[in-house]
Amino acid sequence: MSDAQETRPEGRVRMERSAASRQLILATAERLFAERGVTAVSHRHISEAAGQRNSAAVGYHFGTKPELVQAILRSHSEPIERRRQEMVDALGPEPDLRDWVACLVCPSTDHLAELGDPTWFARFRAQVVTDPALRELALEDSARSPALRRVVEGLRGCVRDLPDAVYDERRAMEVQLLVHGCADRERALAEGRPTPRASWQEAATGIVDAVVGLWLAPVSDPV
Repeated sequence: MSDAQETRPEGRVRMERSAASRQLILATAERLFAERGVTAVSHRHISEAAGQRNSAAVGYHFGTKPELVQAILRSHSEPIERRRQEMVDALGPEPDLRDWVACLVCPSTDHLAELGDPTWFARFRAQVVTDPALRELALEDSARSPALRRVVEGLRGCVRDLPDAVYDERRAMEVQLLVHGCADRERALAEGRPTPRASWQEAATGIVDAVVGLWLAPVSDPV
C-alpha cells in the first residue's frame, strides 16, 4: 500500500473533524449572538463556549466577525429561499396582496418551525438588522434571492397607487414586523413565557394579517 493510500483515511478523519468543529462554532456563535448581542460576543467567547482548545479556531474557520455573521445568515437563507421559491411557484394566475405577503412571511416561520425548539435564528437576525455595521450584510443576503425579488415586485404591483416615499416607508415597517415579530415570539419561547399564538404557523397568520393591514392603511398625508 502506498503512502498516499495509508494517509487517505486519516485525511478524511481530519476533514470530518474540521467540518464538525466548523458547524459547532457556527451554532454556538448564533446562540451567543442571539442571547447577548453581536457586539458583546468575541471570537474568544465563541471558542470557549464551543469547547475549542485553540482560541483562534473561530478566525481560522470563518475569518472576521462580519464573515462569521454572513456565514450564519447563509446557513438559514438557503432553506428559506427554497421554501419561498416553492410558494412562488405554487401561486395561482392572479395572486393578490395577501398571497404575496404570505410568500414573504411564511418561509421564515416555516423554517423556524422546522428547526424545532429551541431556536436562536430569529433573535440573531433581529440583532443583525438593527446593527448599523451589520445591516448591509442582511440586505446583501436578501438581494441574492430571486424569489424574494419576485415577491417584492408582485407586492409592489398590488399597491401601485402608493407614492414611492410611502411605499419605501411601509416596506421598512414590513421588515420590522416580520423580523421583530418572529424574534419576540422566539424570545418568549426561550424564556418559557406564554405566546399569543400556539405555533409558528399561527404566528405567521398574525404577522400576515398585520402586514396586509399595513399596506392597505390609508395615506393621510401623501409625501
